[in-house]
Amino acid sequence: MLGETRGMPLPCPLLVFTDLDGTLLDHDTYQWDSAAPALRRLKAIGAPVILSSSKTEAEIRAVQSDLGLAGVPAIVENGAGLIGMPNAAPSEEEYTALRERLDTLPHHLRSLFRGFGDMSDEAVAEATGLSLTAARLARNRAFSEPGLWLGDDASLSEFSTALGQQHIAARQGGRFLTLSFGMTKADRMTDIVAYFRPARTAALGDAPNDIEMVEAADFGIIVANPHRDPLPPLDGEAAGRIIRTTQAGPVGWNSAMLALLDRLDHIKEEPHG
Repeated sequence: MLGETRGMPLPCPLLVFTDLDGTLLDHDTYQWDSAAPALRRLKAIGAPVILSSSKTEAEIRAVQSDLGLAGVPAIVENGAGLIGMPNAAPSEEEYTALRERLDTLPHHLRSLFRGFGDMSDEAVAEATGLSLTAARLARNRAFSEPGLWLGDDASLSEFSTALGQQHIAARQGGRFLTLSFGMTKADRMTDIVAYFRPARTAALGDAPNDIEMVEAADFGIIVANPHRDPLPPLDGEAAGRIIRTTQAGPVGWNSAMLALLDRLDHIKEEPHG
């Protein structure tokens, strides 16, 4: 999609980072068709779209293929992994180590977290609304462990503290609590920005695990999600650098991205900040 020189992509006018579930993909149907006009316009100006999700590499590659983004780097498993970049290789040993440390927690805490590794394909399909085939891909983890929290807020605080003693971070996403060894979507965003050298960056998300990514971009977009509580006010929102959509999912994604491209006048203005 992009020209390259000496193994590096040519600088691009805009680099777009986007969450999937509840953002580019509809929360209930997982469809993205409503965002097609904005995606076509981004492709026309040579602006790569970087998928950034809690999904696994296998899931992300399937979505990329559907969107026409095959070969573009992506952030997987909530920032715990990166694909499509030089020296970016998954390691199942990391997931195994994560599960082993999780199982050392006291039973009264461990029993309140039901991770994908504790579920069958059928149980994950029921919890996510995915097909059985898609659920199987979701359980093929390399870096992180999403799951359902079955306790109250006080127990969650105790659980998070115990995880921290094992050097495990817990992040709340749109549906699940995801455990990892601490890398975030924003951390991976830094690596990809250095690789593409864009004139500007934009980031779209709907959940707490998207906050750093949205705040780190030149232009941030919080996509409405009626299935969860709204995110708190973010840095840059009062100044207009971060906006919120009124429409949910890919409909809101499409309208906000088209408005941003109109605002940038086809990327002719000087970069932000």
